[in-house]
Amino acid sequence: MTSFELRRKFLNFFKQKGHKIVPSSSLIPEDESVLLTTAGMQQFVPELSCKVKPRYKRVCSVQKCFRTSDIDQVGDDTHHTFFEMLGNWSFGDYFKPEAIKWALEFLTQECGLDKKRLWITVFKGNKEIPKDKESIEVWEKQGIPRERIFEFGMEHNFWGPTAEVGPCGPCSEIHYDRGKEFRRGRCSIKGCGPNCECGRFVEIWNLVFMEYDKKIKNQKSKIKNYEYVPLPQKNIDTGIGLERLTAVLQNKPSAYETDLFSPLIQEIEKNSSKPYNLNHKSYRIIADHVRGAVFLIADGVLPSNIDRGYILRRILRRAMRSARVLNLPSTASQRKQPSKQELQKSRKVVGELAGNWYVDVIKKIIEIYGQVYPEIKTKETDIITVIQNEEEKFSRALAKGLRYFDRVERFLSKSKVSKQRKVIPGDIVFNLYQSYGFPLEMTRELAEERGFRIDEQGFKNELKKHQEISRAGVQKKFGGVGIEQAKTEEEKIKMTRLHTATHLLHQALREVLGEKIKQMGSDINPERLRFDFSYHRKLSPEELKKVEDIVNQKIKEDLSVTMEKMPLEEAIKSGALAFFKEKYPEIVKVYSIGDFSREICAGPHVKSTGELGIFKIIKEQSSGAGVRRIRAILKEENPKSK
Repeated sequence: MTSFELRRKFLNFFKQKGHKIVPSSSLIPEDESVLLTTAGMQQFVPELSCKVKPRYKRVCSVQKCFRTSDIDQVGDDTHHTFFEMLGNWSFGDYFKPEAIKWALEFLTQECGLDKKRLWITVFKGNKEIPKDKESIEVWEKQGIPRERIFEFGMEHNFWGPTAEVGPCGPCSEIHYDRGKEFRRGRCSIKGCGPNCECGRFVEIWNLVFMEYDKKIKNQKSKIKNYEYVPLPQKNIDTGIGLERLTAVLQNKPSAYETDLFSPLIQEIEKNSSKPYNLNHKSYRIIADHVRGAVFLIADGVLPSNIDRGYILRRILRRAMRSARVLNLPSTASQRKQPSKQELQKSRKVVGELAGNWYVDVIKKIIEIYGQVYPEIKTKETDIITVIQNEEEKFSRALAKGLRYFDRVERFLSKSKVSKQRKVIPGDIVFNLYQSYGFPLEMTRELAEERGFRIDEQGFKNELKKHQEISRAGVQKKFGGVGIEQAKTEEEKIKMTRLHTATHLLHQALREVLGEKIKQMGSDINPERLRFDFSYHRKLSPEELKKVEDIVNQKIKEDLSVTMEKMPLEEAIKSGALAFFKEKYPEIVKVYSIGDFSREICAGPHVKSTGELGIFKIIKEQSSGAGVRRIRAILKEENPKSK
């Protein structure tokens, strides 16, 4: 069975059971407490929490998901960053008997799996939550003998919540016995069985019985204690990893040998002198990470050093480093590169820097997934451009960083203390991160290859110091608008007008380019404003003209500028834009410009937009990977007075 057939068969099966098919939500979740969508249930958290009345009692979907908790293990047989989750849900409708019965029916009758190879795990209970006896009884009634039903604790058989608090519950997992020939190592469970680390058994379906709401017991206490409160209704949340079940159905040792990955492996192999069978890990990292990057970029994520952007940059740079291990061609060859002598000791890491190894891989990903997720097809050019920009930037930084790394290695090798401890200090690790764009994980890998380890705590301390300095700078720029630098009252007035204009510019950019636009920085002096924002390409003259016209129209409308003080959480819920949350106090100021713009800001601002004058963009340029910069002026100081 192909992966495409499996998706269709799953949705059709549950449609026949009265479920509404709903589309996948974005990888960028609406819940701001989590960075990415990590499970199919995230778009249904309000329904599962019993906070809203569900539109449908039963739904099913194929959900795009992204997890980084096991990123260092990507390259083995079972781990991925991006994956698809097949799921079915019940909101106060059916419960354990139906969920279990239909799961067995789908796996045995629709997928053709041998029922005798299915093994089950259930929650064994603890002091707070009782043992799941009901599930054991239901499984036995469905023909699963008791000796194939195992009991485990919270680690294996209790699921959720996706954030710190929220809906959760005990779960029952279905494992498939692939046979002794699939054992990769020693058994960790006596007699072998589900959750054994040997690899013989693979979990293919998780049935979660959403019965509880995890809450913080005492909000005022310094030490957090949690409690599990029964939900008003019992819900069902299930999930099948598409990649994992596809591997089982196609009788492959891992998803990397299925129709989801084998075409990508073949594309990579065309451009490499090193075969897949001798370089599994590098091939798999590239295939997995480029696939994940395609979906992240299509959903509006751009490379950066924070949050989702950092995750994207991290997987791209891991893929790029693996590409150099495989000697894949790179656009960097078209630029001046360091000499062979300079890179002689780093050749093992860098490889030959010479084409576009990722383009064919991206096109193959779009060929495989484009029919299911048309958004990646429509954004193909943008995806290639973003990855190309990051690859070129990383290639330049990599060469410089490796030279620096070599100098550090030579120095530490001569040091008596470091020679014994073989540790790269945290400040050096941070410098590689800050100055050369080396993700922490890549520096760790480089160090391990050369017999060193890194001082991770020292790195974290340096990062914390840097963040504190950055926050102070952000406070200076975004809180006081830099106005304390103004030498005269006239300069203060000019800077106040220009600061208000940045709010209009920000919203105009969102209207022209889309709501994924995010403010990345700002600087104002008495003569001009400078505004940085997330975007992957140069703006066209037509786009710049539209932005300029919108700002001037709002100035012409003479919109009033008002300010309200409110709790940060309330401000965000009200729709106020907030992109520097780490610096905000508990009570914030929200500035509204008519019904056009609403942002959290410390001010100051003019009283109405008619005071601004004529807005003119004087320059638009790149300010880094995935970041654009606009410089603009106000040509007339106060047309209202004329």
